[in-house]
Amino acid sequence: MSRLLILLASGALVCACQEPKAPPVAKAGVLPDSAQQMLFGVDFFLTDGGVRRAKLHADTALLYNENTRAELKHIKSDFYTLTGERNATLTALEGTYQVRVQGMEARRDVVVVSTDGRKLETPQLKFDQARNEISSDSAFTLTKPDGVVKGIGFVSDPAMNHITILRAAKIFGQSVKIPKR
Repeated sequence: MSRLLILLASGALVCACQEPKAPPVAKAGVLPDSAQQMLFGVDFFLTDGGVRRAKLHADTALLYNENTRAELKHIKSDFYTLTGERNATLTALEGTYQVRVQGMEARRDVVVVSTDGRKLETPQLKFDQARNEISSDSAFTLTKPDGVVKGIGFVSDPAMNHITILRAAKIFGQSVKIPKR
């Protein structure tokens, strides 16, 4: 019996000498410090004079500045004509929608595809809601049925029917007219 008591006492002593484990701590906060709201599966309808110009969808939206600026994750935006027909779709990993200035900026792996097959790829793009135009001062690749254009900077309607290329770097296929500055 005394051996059993000594064995139990030494087992308790060994257990007492081990350092206690710290409680688990989350790696990051659920809501960033200054965000006022966090929304999931959010849709914004971008209009001009009552005409829908775009429908902006994001998986996640963090709202700031009294809900006038939304930081968006995993964006999909459909652009529409004046008659309400979809004419292009934009996808991007993140972006910002500014309610006051009625503008959106898409960032990281931005791709715009028109309904007739033109495809524009760029790391950053802006959409001006009032002008109904997309633009960028970054490098881009425009793939059309008759060729590929690589350049830096452009201004265009969302369907890429009327595009002004600021600086072309390479043109493959049919020639493209670049306006003089």
